[in-house]
Amino acid sequence: MAVPTGSSFEKTGAAEAMPMILVLLLVPLGLMAALYAGALLRRCIATHALRPKAEAVALGAVTNFFDTLGIGSFAPTMAWMKFRSLVPDNLIPPTMLAGHSLPTIVQATVFLILLGVQVDPSLLIGCIVAMIAGGYVGVPLARLAPVRVVQGFVSIGLCLAAIFYALANLGWMPGGGTAAALPIGLMIAAIAAHAVLGILLNFGVGAYAPTLAMLSLFGMDPRLAFPIMTSAGAFSISTSGIRLARAADIDLRVVLGMAMGGAPAVLVAAFLVRDMPVEPLRWLVVVIVLYAAAILARAALREGPGG
Repeated sequence: MAVPTGSSFEKTGAAEAMPMILVLLLVPLGLMAALYAGALLRRCIATHALRPKAEAVALGAVTNFFDTLGIGSFAPTMAWMKFRSLVPDNLIPPTMLAGHSLPTIVQATVFLILLGVQVDPSLLIGCIVAMIAGGYVGVPLARLAPVRVVQGFVSIGLCLAAIFYALANLGWMPGGGTAAALPIGLMIAAIAAHAVLGILLNFGVGAYAPTLAMLSLFGMDPRLAFPIMTSAGAFSISTSGIRLARAADIDLRVVLGMAMGGAPAVLVAAFLVRDMPVEPLRWLVVVIVLYAAAILARAALREGPGG
C-alpha cells in the first residue's frame, strides 16, 4: 500500500487541536528513542557486542523497508529467523521486539507527520495508551512461557498474518469508508482491541494487519490506520524494547544489526518509493510465513512436556 500524500476530508475543532497533540506525541517518541538507544549501547559496550551481525543488518533493512509500505515486519522476520536459525525459537519474539523498536519509532514519526493531523485525537491517544498497557503486561508473560507455548503462539501469529496478507491480495479485506473518527461504541472496541494486540506483540503477533482490517471494517479511511497502528506500535514496542535490550539472554549483535539496518530503510521507503506496488510481494510473504508457521507448529507439537 502506498503512503497517501493527501486527504479530501477535514475535521473541524479536533483538527485545530491536532498540531499540539502531535507535538506531545513526537516529543516522547524522541525521548523513548534516546532511552532505547542508550540502553542498547550500554549493554553492547558492557558485553563487547558493538559489532552487529551483517545478516541482522540486512534483515532489519529489508523487513522495515516493506513494513513501511504496510506489509508488516513481524511475520517475515520470524520466518527468516526460523529458517536461518538466527536465534533460538524461544528468543525470536523478544529479539524481534528489541530489534524493531528504533525503526518502528522512526516509522511512527513519519506517519504522524504525514497523516496524524487528520485522525481523531481521542482514538489515536486511546489506542496508544491501550497498546502500551498490553505490551507491558505481555513482556513477563512471553518470557516466562515454555518453549512449546511460545512456538505455538508464534505459529498462530504467522498463520493469522498469512491469512490477512492473502485476503488483502485477493481484494477481500474490508474496503473501509472515509471516516476520520468512530462512534463511541466502536472507539471503545478499537481501544480494547489494541490492549489485546499489545499483549500479543510479545508473542510475535504483529498488529498492523489486524489494525488495518479492524479500523477499515469500522468505517474509517484505511489510510488513517497507518498513523494509529505505527504510533501505537512504536510506543508499545519501544517500552518493551527498552526492557528487553537489558535482557541477558538476547543476542545483542542481532538486535543492534536490526536497529542499524531498519531505521534508515524506513526513511528510504517512506520518502522515495511511496508508490511502489506491493501485491506480488504480499504473495511471497504468504509463502514464507506459512512455511515458517508449519515448521513452528510441528516443533511445538513434538516438544516434550517440559519444553
